[in-house]
Amino acid sequence: MRVGITGHRGLSAEVEERVRAMLDEAVRDYDASELVGVSCIADGPDSWFAEAVLMHGGRLEVVIPATKYRDSLPEWHHDTYDQLIRQASDVHETGMTESTSEAHQAGSEILVGLVDELLAVWDGKPARGYGGTADVVDYAERNGVPVRVLWPGGASR
Repeated sequence: MRVGITGHRGLSAEVEERVRAMLDEAVRDYDASELVGVSCIADGPDSWFAEAVLMHGGRLEVVIPATKYRDSLPEWHHDTYDQLIRQASDVHETGMTESTSEAHQAGSEILVGLVDELLAVWDGKPARGYGGTADVVDYAERNGVPVRVLWPGGASR
């Protein structure tokens, strides 16, 4: 089973704790010997999902939206990003250089094309900018990829 992730970044510590637990539980629903998690490994749900997949014995594939993508992520996340990419069994790239909204959407579209199901850490609201979680969910649904929304009740971002 190939499972992708999309989700909101910049969540509060309280919401992070709840989302991490939900992702861990979701990953346990799959047979670890057959699980391939696909992620862009940004800070937040992307990396939390990747860590859960690896912790439970699954494989990780990474999609890199742009060659300058890592540099666009918070500096405090670089070590985690580097650790996760070293553990990836495969890396997919868009061929784009600048880490723009268009590159992020292109990366997400590649990710959706690689998976059987998409997990979305999504509050159900419209994207705040092009390439946001709602856009990825919409793209997956338009392309027949099942979406499983994970969002803690009463949480906000």
